[in-house]
Amino acid sequence: MPVLQLNPKKTALVLIDLQNSTVAVNTAPYAAVQVVANSKKLAEAFRAAGGPVIYVNVDFNGFLKPPADQPFNMGDKPIPAVASQIAPSAGFQPGDLLVTKRHWGAFAGTDLEQQLKTRGVDTVVLTGISTNHGVESTARQGTGLGFAFVLVEDACAGLDAEEHRFAFEKIFPRLARIRATDEVIAAIV
Repeated sequence: MPVLQLNPKKTALVLIDLQNSTVAVNTAPYAAVQVVANSKKLAEAFRAAGGPVIYVNVDFNGFLKPPADQPFNMGDKPIPAVASQIAPSAGFQPGDLLVTKRHWGAFAGTDLEQQLKTRGVDTVVLTGISTNHGVESTARQGTGLGFAFVLVEDACAGLDAEEHRFAFEKIFPRLARIRATDEVIAAIV
């Protein structure tokens, strides 16, 4: 595995859906509380090095619902706004950016690409819940836009351990570099 070095002037940390509704879900192979703790640890390291920290949440009430065989069902009643707010345990700080999405990936229909390019970012370190929804969709969209990615395996979790494993063993190595939280922190130079 090649040595990883991350220049905080050209690398952003993007944390996917660490909001009240998702951190309350049972996740695997890591508990949501561990994903949040590792993501918060990364955010602290990025801030200390002067790198941008971007939290992404999803607006469930504005969520786009294209025709699908197994649509994402959120019920018929409006979801309370608090469900979409970044969980206090995720460590959002003044100076961090917030991007609100209306679909799986963080690039579609948001200003994330512009926020990154304006800051001279060419590499994205990605964490979040859920591995196979928001994280994977964001990585796929972002690589198509020319960004390099580092996916932090122990700072992601899915609804199913097997789906998470498949993504990190079969999909992500073709899109990105895969590392653990401590390896990413050690790579910030």
